[in-house]
Amino acid sequence: MKCYHNLMKILLIFIIPLILAGCFYVNDRGISNEYYNECHEYYDSMGVYHKYCDKNMIEFKDVENGVKKVYNSAKEATSY
Repeated sequence: MKCYHNLMKILLIFIIPLILAGCFYVNDRGISNEYYNECHEYYDSMGVYHKYCDKNMIEFKDVENGVKKVYNSAKEATSY
């Protein structure tokens, strides 16, 4: 019975990404469920440029900041 459960876990690990492969797109800011970035760019009455983009599911900046935080905390923990 245990072998059956391990086989199911392995199949799920490989099947779920294949099923969801058409639902997620990698763009220049992260991973989204839309193919194109929806950014709204405009100049206000003072001539100041504004750019507002819809939030992605995964933002590359958030991942980068999280990795840096983990790296720095691991570095501090090993320096003692």
